[in-house]
Amino acid sequence: MTEVELVATALATGAAARFPDTSQGVVHDLHTALSQAVRRGLTRGGHGVRGSYGVRVLTAYETDPDVWRTRLLQVLASGMEMDDEILRAARAVLRADRRAEHIPVDEAGS
Repeated sequence: MTEVELVATALATGAAARFPDTSQGVVHDLHTALSQAVRRGLTRGGHGVRGSYGVRVLTAYETDPDVWRTRLLQVLASGMEMDDEILRAARAVLRADRRAEHIPVDEAGS
């Protein structure tokens, strides 16, 4: 998986997280941090594909990743630097999601 694919997958995972327990808060918080880091990366000196268009694609992707995945991958691959903050945040979202999926939840959701 490339760095761009890692970030896109983590963004989709965090946006889709719907956990009935406290793990939802952890994934949500980590996803928010990742999303903010990517937004900063997109707006940092960004014009054209990066900048406001890139932020709009990111926002659309977070609401419908299946439709916007290709465009987001293009935006992220357009020369945006995948710095350590973004990569750490992406990995943290995926780790938290993986852990949350292993937490047993009874039928009542508790």
